Amino acid sequence: MTIRTILVDDESLAIQGLQLRLEPFDDVEIIDTCTNGREAIRSIKTHKPDLVFLDIQMPGFDGFSVVQGMMDVEPPLFVFVTAYHDHALRAFEAQAVDYLVKPVEPQRLADALERVRQRLSEKRNGAEVERLREVLAEVAPDAMDDFVPDDNAPAASNRYEKLINIKDRGQIFRVDVDSIERIDAAGDYMCIYTADNSLILRETMKDLEKRLDPRNFQRVHRSTIVNLSQVKQVKPHTNGECFLVLESGTQVKVSRSYRDVVARFVH
Repeated sequence: MTIRTILVDDESLAIQGLQLRLEPFDDVEIIDTCTNGREAIRSIKTHKPDLVFLDIQMPGFDGFSVVQGMMDVEPPLFVFVTAYHDHALRAFEAQAVDYLVKPVEPQRLADALERVRQRLSEKRNGAEVERLREVLAEVAPDAMDDFVPDDNAPAASNRYEKLINIKDRGQIFRVDVDSIERIDAAGDYMCIYTADNSLILRETMKDLEKRLDPRNFQRVHRSTIVNLSQVKQVKPHTNGECFLVLESGTQVKVSRSYRDVVARFVH
């Protein structure tokens, strides 16, 4: 699997340095380099890369503006590369795969590329499944009954986690899943909230969802999962949105895209 990659930085020496650091990775193919945000948007839309290493502070269009410029196309994966720590949280909110600080350490670069490979593998496997569904629907529609999982079948509760080990602040916490109130995503980091603690887990939301029983844990926003058993009140809001009031008193917004979750509480 070749990772078609674009490098974006307004400093030519920074691009050259990153090129040198990427040379040992045989699966990384640098297909273009760009020195500003506008140039990057054009290049991404033209070449459709798998991955973009993106500087944040650039004149004119900064790195975040480049990400926003991808709203009308399927975006690549982004790894932010910057000389400053200040933008880390905002970078993860922009769904970046990773955030590297200059000068880039070889091991951090290797770790970032490993996460990129995992994301691309999941993405490509999902595309293969969808193509198979389309072929089956066209040439053997009767076979779809065997291929499509039965959503009404009872869930096998023993396949989901009861305890989650979280390494945070140099300690390992064993968290009872039922005690989790909500989970907020920031890139590849999950903020796990219980009644008396908040912990950081390095894992993607997609992977964490697979470990949690969907009968209890549901996504109510692009970056938020809620334990439904912790919900004590639903408060309607404007534009079809609403707020869930949790046992702790915390209010969590439910976006319109996930309002079907609220139907569990409104009759």
